[in-house]
Amino acid sequence: MSDLAAVQIKPAATILLLRDAPEFQVLMVERHHQIDFAAGALVFPGGKSHSGDHDAAWSDHVLGWDDFDAGQRGLRIAAIREVFEEAGLLLARLHDGGAIGGEACPLETRAAVDRGEVAFLDVVRDLGARLDLHALTVFARWITPPVMPKRFDTWFYAAKAPDDQLAACDGRETVDAVWIAPGEALRLAGMGERKIIFPTRMNVQLLAEASGAQDAVDRATARTLVTVEPKIQDRPHGKVLILPPDAGYGAVEEPLSSVA
Repeated sequence: MSDLAAVQIKPAATILLLRDAPEFQVLMVERHHQIDFAAGALVFPGGKSHSGDHDAAWSDHVLGWDDFDAGQRGLRIAAIREVFEEAGLLLARLHDGGAIGGEACPLETRAAVDRGEVAFLDVVRDLGARLDLHALTVFARWITPPVMPKRFDTWFYAAKAPDDQLAACDGRETVDAVWIAPGEALRLAGMGERKIIFPTRMNVQLLAEASGAQDAVDRATARTLVTVEPKIQDRPHGKVLILPPDAGYGAVEEPLSSVA
């Protein structure tokens, strides 16, 4: 077995945070240029799932605990945590049902959670809040192909952004947080002005078919989830990645040389 074939597939989660004002936009963050994965790329906030995301104590601090299995609970908590760490937004409600306004937490608190010095669960508990697991709708699921040195089983979720909170990058993994129209993100990537890695670009393209945030969520709800694990095939011009034809992305053949 090759070293690449033996690479562990790690569970991960990411969120397409959507808003309609001033136009239909998605939140993307620019990864630090010196980071080891997707350096300098525009991505959706997200990352690997951690053991703390699966702590049974979350049962008293989330909305929708009994409506999801253990796997989905942990993935949704991971996605919400990653957005909190990287962009400062918290998909949660106060215990009295009220919204969390402005800056959910100081940057120092987010950084401490990111470093593992403070448990995300403790932050949410201290805020008197509960994470809203129902705020997330499954958008896609991608498994990194075996040719890549790092492999992830990534769940993409769509969610309407809280209109009473402010997004701000963490300055460590991400150096910018931008609201951008899906079509504009694709245009900039096509012009070579912004780097958008293949899985992100495919999901921005799928998102661009929607007319707005609610339409994007409705389309995701109606879509049959097909796990995307790109396959490699040979063509006269070189190797390409092929996506499942029923996954919603159309006929896709991506040159392997362009996949980062």
